[in-house]
Amino acid sequence: MITLYNTLTRKKETFKPLEEGKVKMYVCGPTVYNYIHIGNARPAISFDVVRRYFEYRGYEVNYVSNFTDVDDKLIKAANELGSTVPEVADRFIKAYFEDTGALNCKCATHHPRVMDHMDDIIQFIDNLVKKDFAYESGGDVYFRTRKFDGYGKLSHQSIDELKVGARIAQGELKDDALDFALWKSAKPGEISWDSPWGKGRPGWHIECSVMAKAHLGDTIDIHAGGSDLAFPHHENEIAQSEAHNDTTFANYWMHNGFINIDNEKMSKSLGNFILVHDIIKEVNPNVLRFFMISVHYRNPINYNMELVASAKAGLERIQNAYQALKERLEISVDVVEHAEELEKIETILKQFETAMDDDFNTANAVTAWYELAKQANIYNQNQSTDKKVLARYIEVFEIFSEVLGVKLEVAEEMLDEEIEALIEERQQARKNKDFKRADEIRDLLKEKNIILEDTAQGVRFKRG
Repeated sequence: MITLYNTLTRKKETFKPLEEGKVKMYVCGPTVYNYIHIGNARPAISFDVVRRYFEYRGYEVNYVSNFTDVDDKLIKAANELGSTVPEVADRFIKAYFEDTGALNCKCATHHPRVMDHMDDIIQFIDNLVKKDFAYESGGDVYFRTRKFDGYGKLSHQSIDELKVGARIAQGELKDDALDFALWKSAKPGEISWDSPWGKGRPGWHIECSVMAKAHLGDTIDIHAGGSDLAFPHHENEIAQSEAHNDTTFANYWMHNGFINIDNEKMSKSLGNFILVHDIIKEVNPNVLRFFMISVHYRNPINYNMELVASAKAGLERIQNAYQALKERLEISVDVVEHAEELEKIETILKQFETAMDDDFNTANAVTAWYELAKQANIYNQNQSTDKKVLARYIEVFEIFSEVLGVKLEVAEEMLDEEIEALIEERQQARKNKDFKRADEIRDLLKEKNIILEDTAQGVRFKRG
């Protein structure tokens, strides 16, 4: 029985899917105007683990995570790079898959893009206008927030409390300060689409409502994302989806905690805004993932190199215990039945499952993994071992690895001469325009945690 904390009700609830054995799950993805930062990595990892555990428990998970590929930030980035919005989006979507792939996040069942759902978005907004939940003003379309009964139920704020901080920005022609944009009229030179209200593009909030409906239906089981999205983004999603669909949008809302950098809130102004693209040049991405899951997803997490080093040491203890088991299994013979040892393993597995059943508590699950490694090491010191016990230890190690997405295999160290030879081969492949081989070599080196760097003297490498 899986329980999860529902932001909507502010309590843990037993998970009951809409359809037996299936989970419909939507996770807000990044705005692809740059490489993802460590804050983006947390929900990618946290909800990847949630998905993996549902699958371990036998559920079929339809996991949808979107890309916002039309936005003010993309328009600005395109102008700065002398590029187009679609080109910028394509570049950083590719980078997203590289970074999250390095973190061992599984691809979503669907990764919808806003530009691919423009007709759906325009129709959705038009339906809200026809139902009088939205109105056009000066080429923009706004949602009538006060018309939706229950606005504020996710963030647990009343409409009057929200009114205090609401303002109408310069250039906005909305009826009420609380109303939010569904469609924005195009400015000169901006990317735009034709609509019943003139050329323009969608507001941010409408995208997820439309893409969730397109890929998962009117009502979904779980909607998830970072805590910063609960208000106003998710609040607005609820309002526009339930006004449009006349039914509950999501039964459970999950939000991960914030990340601090050396005990300070991450922000560009403080100069502590860290991109995953840069982190994994210095930190093994497998270690970074293990560090992230060592804290419960709803709790804040503090990123610093001392804590990362501690996570690295902990992971190495687990990996070393696993490797020792595999080596022992190769030489072991069935000497004696060790039933009590098998019971010990099953007890630890149950401890792991109990932790994960309790709102996906990866911190306690990792504790169970440490205990498994400890007991495995003690057993491995016996003069005689039972193959069945060794095999079961290995099997449970691999269950934990699969659920948590942390790799157990340690990449073999490559000699410097081997690396230099591969770099030379890659350079030659690029000259010959054999980009497939060049990419294969790059990926091989990345798997071995070898970071390539372009310098004035040519390509150099360092170990991550």
